[in-house]
Amino acid sequence: MPANSRKPLLLVDVDGVISLFGFTPDKRPAGAFLSVDGVLHYLSAAAGDHLRRLSAPYELVWCSGWEERANEYLPQALGLPGPLHHITFAGAPGWADRHWKLDAIEAHAGPDRALAWIDDDHDEDCQEWARERPGPTLLLTTEPPTGITDRHVAELERWAQALATID
Repeated sequence: MPANSRKPLLLVDVDGVISLFGFTPDKRPAGAFLSVDGVLHYLSAAAGDHLRRLSAPYELVWCSGWEERANEYLPQALGLPGPLHHITFAGAPGWADRHWKLDAIEAHAGPDRALAWIDDDHDEDCQEWARERPGPTLLLTTEPPTGITDRHVAELERWAQALATID
């Protein structure tokens, strides 16, 4: 990335990306439980390393219903420099005619800034939005029992590198 350009954004969901669920108790992935406001979350053991690695080519932004609460718990638990920027959402999931995160993402990123978005809940609205968005856009969808993986990180690094060669 040239010094005079901005890094692409990496929008990071929490539940299903970092906080894992849906795995069978006898096949629990590596990780640890964290109590967040009295609710237990199972954090992926690899998520901190993955996000630290991705913080070089990307500007990390929480893109989660956790909003600012992500900074209260996750940087310390994951060994991230923090706090990170976060997106604030209006309303609650399911209130809009399209995916509940899209309006807030557009307001945060604008139409042209390159962004990658890792989430466990990309629907057809998200896919269409990404195809039609003027700026470079990559969606990576995780599986909630495993969250962000080495494969996701490698794809994100390749994409950021490809953007850097275009600039």
